[in-house]
Amino acid sequence: MKEFHVRLVEDINKRRQPLPTMDAVYYIQPTKENVRILLSDMAGRTPLYRDAYVFFSSSVPKELVNYIKKEPNLKSRLRAMKEMNLEYFAIDSQCFITDNTMALGELYGNEEMTRKGDECLNVMADRIATVFASLLEFPFVRYRAAKSLDPTTMTTICDLIPTKLAAAVWNCLMKYKSLKNFNFPQTETCDLLILDRSIDQIAPVIHEWTYDAMCHDLLNMDGSKYVHEVASKTGGRPEKKEVLLEDHDPVWLEMRHLHIADAGERLHNKMTSFVSKNKAAQMHGSRGDGELSTRDLQKMVQALPQYSEQMDKLSLHVDIAEKINKIIRESGLKEAGQLEQDLVFGDAGTKEVINFLRTKIDAPRESKLRLLMIYAATHPDKFESDTLAKLMELAGLPDDDRRAIYNMRFLQGSSDSKKSSLGAFTLKFDAHKKKHGLRKHRAGEESTWQLSRFYPMIEDLIEKLSKNELPKNDYPCMNDPSPTFHGRSQSESAVPPAQSVRSRRTATWARPRDSEDGYSSDSILRHTSSDFKKMGRRVFVFIVGGATRSELRVCHKLTDKLKREIVLGSSCLDDPPQFITKLKLLTTNELSLDDLEI
Repeated sequence: MKEFHVRLVEDINKRRQPLPTMDAVYYIQPTKENVRILLSDMAGRTPLYRDAYVFFSSSVPKELVNYIKKEPNLKSRLRAMKEMNLEYFAIDSQCFITDNTMALGELYGNEEMTRKGDECLNVMADRIATVFASLLEFPFVRYRAAKSLDPTTMTTICDLIPTKLAAAVWNCLMKYKSLKNFNFPQTETCDLLILDRSIDQIAPVIHEWTYDAMCHDLLNMDGSKYVHEVASKTGGRPEKKEVLLEDHDPVWLEMRHLHIADAGERLHNKMTSFVSKNKAAQMHGSRGDGELSTRDLQKMVQALPQYSEQMDKLSLHVDIAEKINKIIRESGLKEAGQLEQDLVFGDAGTKEVINFLRTKIDAPRESKLRLLMIYAATHPDKFESDTLAKLMELAGLPDDDRRAIYNMRFLQGSSDSKKSSLGAFTLKFDAHKKKHGLRKHRAGEESTWQLSRFYPMIEDLIEKLSKNELPKNDYPCMNDPSPTFHGRSQSESAVPPAQSVRSRRTATWARPRDSEDGYSSDSILRHTSSDFKKMGRRVFVFIVGGATRSELRVCHKLTDKLKREIVLGSSCLDDPPQFITKLKLLTTNELSLDDLEI
């Protein structure tokens, strides 16, 4: 393929300056409007550009191809035209989004939103299908089924979201499979599990105490962009600098899934190690007495210009960790976080919530709101009583916050609240106990930190999928595979799945983090070996309505544990403030099955 030296990036929908001596690269969606603009640019007597290289983000309909062929003037100027199948955004090496940021509102809205909801699902399905087309993977398509045989509950449109999306994705995959000139697999190569946000109401609002989640939750970040202040080289005011907290940052890769306390300790140790292995730094630090703090170590090494590049990487994260810890202290977040965890595991209830609201009057409003959202999810019976209203009044929440709490009812999912199988979590794990916990403690995975006991529901589901233990009725498969795939005995299902013939390079984050140079993260990137690791079939998990940082963390964790690459997909990746804002905007009229034509 031709190598392009891009000098200018412009929006096709805006008026552009003619550059008749330059070639243009078009990366566009295959819509009639975009093709019309392309022809207007290039098919006339005075084209905007010399030649055009056209790349479509997904499959081009035949009518648009014929539309292009009808323009004779374009043929001599068209140097390339290709379908790229890339209608998604990669968040990191194991996460993608379809950029349907308003899916929660469009799919859980009232009757007027039904048409928009269908359009949203169709667009989402097209974009999901391009993931598999670009990776040349053909999945077993499983989905969370709506309850169908329970006459005591009403099936709502929300219950059918995974079913409808699975059918739409399947239709798109069949189109790719039928293409003659496209090397799409003809047999299944991976697994896809389609869920929606009702599978886990807690994950989007609970405080996740990892470094990654804390950064996005507590700091004013724009996506992965963080703005911090650095000392001016001229001695003036501190300068603002934008950085991206992404996979290219080796320290970020090492710290992102650590508990915030562990991350702070790791950063201090890295600073200490760096100083101890550098004679100049030791001489600089020998002027003082006593043990040096992380901030002292940071200032010491900043005085050594020859180490500024390595220091900048560490210094950035020292500043971030200190800022996060300051927010935690000033907002009393540990107390709220402890109660959140206790509610989720059934170790606290109404009494403890009332006590917190009465004694922590100065707690941030958002902390009270998120606490009561978790309480509502763990005590769904309180929606019909005045207990929840009294708690919101005690917390002093305004109307829009109360609306967010009440709107959590839309995410309950009738199938989840009624089923008792292992395949879907129930609102009460043990009907004989009064505990309202939505989680059980996982055997063999006791957390060092009480604030890190929480785990998202997809962790259980992925492990069951990997063992072929997902209940067939709760999670049916569009492919309708042979009984040997679903119907294994309990002992057989514990056997690991067959290994893929593909070799995968071990992900950077999964490699050992220790090295001998005092700067382990940087060493990983500088001394990466070309080792390969045999892994089983990929597992894709797609969540309609927004995924969370905790769910992304679990996918990285299970990749290492199950020796299968777990890829998380979603309509968007929401941090708690974003998710709560969307909940506030949900409408109050829920549709029934009678309102939907299938």
